[in-house]
Amino acid sequence: MRRPDYNRRVVVTGLGVISPVGNDVDTAWDNLVRGRSGIREITRFDSSRYEHHWAGEVRDFDATRWMDFKAARRGEPAMHFGVAAAKQALADSGLEITDQNREDIGVIFGSGGGGQQLFIDNLQTWGDRGPRAVSPFFIANGLVDSTSGMIAIETGAIGHNMCVVTACSTGTHNVGEGAETIRRGDCIAAITGSTESPLLEVVHIGFGNMRGLGSPRPGEPMETVARPFDLTRDGFVLGEGAASLMLEDLEHARARGARIYAEVVGYGSAADGWDMIQPIENGVGSARAMRMALERRGVPLDEVDLLNPHGTSTPLGDKREAQAIWNVFGDHTPNVAISGTKSMTGHMMGAAGAFEAFATVKSVYEQCITPTINYRDPDPECDLNVVTEATPRTIRYAMSSNIGLGGHNGAVIFKRYTGD
Repeated sequence: MRRPDYNRRVVVTGLGVISPVGNDVDTAWDNLVRGRSGIREITRFDSSRYEHHWAGEVRDFDATRWMDFKAARRGEPAMHFGVAAAKQALADSGLEITDQNREDIGVIFGSGGGGQQLFIDNLQTWGDRGPRAVSPFFIANGLVDSTSGMIAIETGAIGHNMCVVTACSTGTHNVGEGAETIRRGDCIAAITGSTESPLLEVVHIGFGNMRGLGSPRPGEPMETVARPFDLTRDGFVLGEGAASLMLEDLEHARARGARIYAEVVGYGSAADGWDMIQPIENGVGSARAMRMALERRGVPLDEVDLLNPHGTSTPLGDKREAQAIWNVFGDHTPNVAISGTKSMTGHMMGAAGAFEAFATVKSVYEQCITPTINYRDPDPECDLNVVTEATPRTIRYAMSSNIGLGGHNGAVIFKRYTGD
């Protein structure tokens, strides 16, 4: 057992993505850079009778590419997406899991809601065909931690295994906790990330009744529904998918000649303790998480060049997040480029933080900021440096920040790796 060493350096050596903008790293990154929206008409269920009938769906996905037929049949979309993203990240890292190292490879992979589709399907089966027709497999495969368990089964990574659940900040917290797991010596590498498939009719209805869903600008296509920090924003759009980051002890990665995308240098977590839906006034909970991420590893505030925010497009949420950013960065705020990728993917819920961590890492590696699309009318109450076109730029440090229902806040910081 390795002893804790909080000076141990942790790096990203692999990436994997299943998303509305692409089901592999290259496709997703290309679409983000080009500002291509993944928002389309909902096909998962008949949404024609509802006011909001658009979402960020995963398309052209075949679970049996990533799992055997029986395992895929017993699981559901969230598990399928998560396993696929995790296997991509593992393959991308070039790390081979063997009998000799498998106990040293962890899985820290979450979901905000888990297997809701399995629950609904079996509830319907029970009503239609009686109790004997209910699947004996649905509980084990529909738990919120089922994906982290299945990733271990599918990859052979049997080290430290956990599933952090914090609603919309789930992905951020799983990546951050994964880095801490390596620092304290529980493993030498960890498959981290999160997954979500919330495109269920009852979930869509629930968010609609909450008055959280948004609409396109009048007379404009549905691709304009997500417009973070824009004056005309009126709500978010549901999305789904998964993303995974392979994290690794720097010395271990160097020893095997791994490609290093970026270094994980900061992580913070804090609660609002305020309300189950609305963020706290002035965004002070989010600000505490961001400040913690900066201070724990001594990240120079004035060297943070990029922030991928929560940016859901809700009127109050974006305003309070902007307040939090100003609270943390102060006079440096105008120099921090804001890249709101939810404008293209929709809100992937529990998977959002992992996908946005992926986008942030790629931005650091490629030294390129992806655009926030649909941003045309600046809101004076969200006075941020929102980038609207793909922009090559020197990025020293970049932060990904998320806010979850229940007042869960998380932030993780990545640094450009230069070989030092």
